[in-house]
Amino acid sequence: MSALTLLLTGLGLGAGLSGARHVLHRGLAPPASTDGPTPDDLGLNAREVWLPAAQGARLFAWYVPSTAQGPAPAVVLLHGWGGNASTLLPAAQALHAAGYAVLLPESRNHGRSDRAGHSSLPRFAEDLDAALDWLAGQHGVDPQRIAALGHSVGAAAVLLVASRRSGLAAAVSVSAFAHPEHVMRRWLAAYRVPYWPLGWLVNRYIEWVIGARFDRIAPIATLGQALCPVLLLHGRQDNTVPLDDAHQLMHHQGPARATLLALDGTHEAFAEPGQVEQAVLDFLARALDRRITAAS
Repeated sequence: MSALTLLLTGLGLGAGLSGARHVLHRGLAPPASTDGPTPDDLGLNAREVWLPAAQGARLFAWYVPSTAQGPAPAVVLLHGWGGNASTLLPAAQALHAAGYAVLLPESRNHGRSDRAGHSSLPRFAEDLDAALDWLAGQHGVDPQRIAALGHSVGAAAVLLVASRRSGLAAAVSVSAFAHPEHVMRRWLAAYRVPYWPLGWLVNRYIEWVIGARFDRIAPIATLGQALCPVLLLHGRQDNTVPLDDAHQLMHHQGPARATLLALDGTHEAFAEPGQVEQAVLDFLARALDRRITAAS
């Protein structure tokens, strides 16, 4: 979203085509913040690890092994745009207390991970795949019971991965948008910039840069192709991605096994975190139990 803000600011100042290009590319490489709590702050015994990613890049992550006996279920928690491994630490705390191993990676250009050109939804998904591959190979992790949870762009990446990765046992999407085109339209309207032709041309240029058509990677398309159960969580007071996006996703889910839970909260936080944590734990328990039953 900050990419759009930067772009619109540049255009609003009357920048030419080359100037707009420069601003857009700057926006697609988000600031790498490491602010936030650490696992020690929450009483989690985590290891700092580096994961191999696409194009020779490395991803920083915190790994919290399960203390349960035998192969344990595990979850990858993926932050949103401009976030880092700290963003979802409270969720990691709840999952670890329930017996899960937890991996909190930082996508490329975020936190301590390597800088590698632009960031995009497809690259978030590539990094999530890398994290899932690494986690499946860890001692004490049951590779048949691995789930993914993501926030915002991270949630869209979770849905994209769920549409093409048969080994994923469950997916949790928190505050996902329905379609990148809709996100752009909202920003253009807020700055009174016409969608046609300017906004349309900007979107087509972004597609060229990231190497993917919005219609193919949009959650509204990928949710319907999900190969595992999906839980959609969304705040009723989300002013960044309106709740209507979640309703659109459910309307277009097709044969997908998706559930929507709308709760009081904004884009960044829910009013009652304990209620959300229990909903996620209950969903994962059901999904992973079904996975075991189907495999036996």
